[in-house]
Amino acid sequence: MHLRAPAILCASRAHGETAAVIRILTAEHGLFAAYCAGARGRRLRPVLIPGNLLDAEISARSSSQLPFAKVELVESRGPWLGEPLASAAIAWACALTATALPEGHPYPPLYQALGGLLDAICHAPSARGWSRALVAYEALLLRELGYGSRVLAGGGGDPGDEWGAIFDRLARLGELLETRLFQNGPSRGLGLAGRGGDVMAARSILVERLKRIAGPE
Repeated sequence: MHLRAPAILCASRAHGETAAVIRILTAEHGLFAAYCAGARGRRLRPVLIPGNLLDAEISARSSSQLPFAKVELVESRGPWLGEPLASAAIAWACALTATALPEGHPYPPLYQALGGLLDAICHAPSARGWSRALVAYEALLLRELGYGSRVLAGGGGDPGDEWGAIFDRLARLGELLETRLFQNGPSRGLGLAGRGGDVMAARSILVERLKRIAGPE
């Protein structure tokens, strides 16, 4: 295998003394893991931040081998990591994507939507704007995986949505994520038992921070 494509970094986990196993999302090849040498060095450490847009070159000698990745930074989300709300939103969106999607299955709509959500988090004038994009992304992910409902099909709703409506949709989506994707037991949801606790905890932190800035309706 050899490919080169734009990719969104969704997760990075240290491997050995200097390397990392990264999980990246591409439009045509979906989500997959790859070994990145020197990931913890001075040059690549600021590159391998979840949410960053990368130019990724991936190669593997066989289908059974973990691919090797060479990456270059295209756009960084680093400047927003110092903002608690934006940082929590970026972390949640990337962790959800890295945990929920099966590897090797292309989801072009999700790739485009995740990129749009990250742009909104970083550049929208207020969280009210990107919170609707967040709701829309969660609903889209559930639909792409075969879940969701007509009630949630509208994503974040129209620009006239009040915070109450946004939080209502977030609550219902949270229930679906919990029961469909991260439910214990091999015959329920996607069987991601043991993988969803930390991910959903990150979502809870984000929702609580949104509620603080929303204040009373």
